[in-house]
Amino acid sequence: MTLSRKTAAMITLLGLMWLLTPASHAQQDFSNVEIVAHHVAGSVYYLQGAGGNIGLSIGEDGVVMIDDQYAPLTDKILAAIRQLNEGEIRFVINTHVHGDHTGGNENLGKLGILILARDEVRVRLAAQSPAAALPVLTYSDAITIHLNGEEVYAFPVPPAHTDGDTFIHFVDSDVIHTGDVFRTTAFPVIDTNNGGTLDGSIQALGLLIGTAGPDTLILPGHGDVSSRMDVMGFRDMILDVRDQVAPMVESGMSYEEVAAADPTAAYNDRYGNPDRFLRAVYTELGGALD
Repeated sequence: MTLSRKTAAMITLLGLMWLLTPASHAQQDFSNVEIVAHHVAGSVYYLQGAGGNIGLSIGEDGVVMIDDQYAPLTDKILAAIRQLNEGEIRFVINTHVHGDHTGGNENLGKLGILILARDEVRVRLAAQSPAAALPVLTYSDAITIHLNGEEVYAFPVPPAHTDGDTFIHFVDSDVIHTGDVFRTTAFPVIDTNNGGTLDGSIQALGLLIGTAGPDTLILPGHGDVSSRMDVMGFRDMILDVRDQVAPMVESGMSYEEVAAADPTAAYNDRYGNPDRFLRAVYTELGGALD
């Protein structure tokens, strides 16, 4: 049986809602998940497991950690970090609110590890999480942490994936962790329910391109270490799709008609199902979903 685009999109949307619901994580089987460490450059490593890439700055002063995946993986994550460095985890910075990046907050908070995030992240987490999971230090402007001979520069970006996105630039190692504003595994996820926007995504990616140099390594929220050129290609794809969809919306085409025109055709083989992304583009440009 062939699913209609509308039905397929609903299944995709329900899947996203399940992913972002904290209660659902307890039902997942994490027993076979392996946490794998990779060196990026200088003091910077990242951990792959289930959920977003965890960034690490490691050195004599201990560990600065970016995101923490799911709660059931905390012991495995801590064990993987200890294989790299037995020092204290000094800070955890949340790049945004989603549970595949913040699910371990409560466990780490109970260990006395300081959690940092934008004001918006604390507000959204407070509506769904216990007190121990909430960021202790919040910020609205850029902050810098000086540890391990590294300048860890965390700066807010316009509402993109969510309204609480942060980029973290490990300046001395020249690595930028982008959270989920940039990914290599799928089309952009513009989570409008959590304040994400199309225009903000384009602006944030432009800011990333402007901050990165030709040799800067880009650590995405999901996927493989990339370059500034990769980010430019991702941003240009969004611009191309937006520029195709805009006149369709202006002419009064329904979402089904826009989807049938397949404005993402050149990118589907690489990024997969476009429905979630295309719906966000369509609605932000003024289209009304049935």
